[in-house]
Amino acid sequence: MFVDDNLLDKLEKLAMIRIAPQKRAMFKEELSEIIAKMDSLQEVDTSNIVLQKDEKTPMRDDVPEHAMIRNQILSQAPKSQDGYFIVPKVIG
Repeated sequence: MFVDDNLLDKLEKLAMIRIAPQKRAMFKEELSEIIAKMDSLQEVDTSNIVLQKDEKTPMRDDVPEHAMIRNQILSQAPKSQDGYFIVPKVIG
C-alpha cells in the first residue's frame, strides 16, 4: 500500500495531529515501509498452528496477600479513616 497525501490527511484528522509540511514526505515514506512490513506477514505459513478454543485461563484463589501493606500506605496519607483515604470533595 502506498501512502499518499489523501491518506495522510485522513490520518492527521483521525489522530488529531498536524504534520509539518516539510516532514510530510518523510512520514509518507516511513508509513509506506511500515505497511509493507506488515503486509509481508501475510506470507507466513500458519496452516500448522492449532487454536485450542476449549483451553481456559487457569484460575487461582482470590486470597489477599501482604495485607499489611494497606496499613503502611494509609499511615503515609495525610488523612485516613476505617481503612480508606480521606480526600477533599472535588465536585460541588
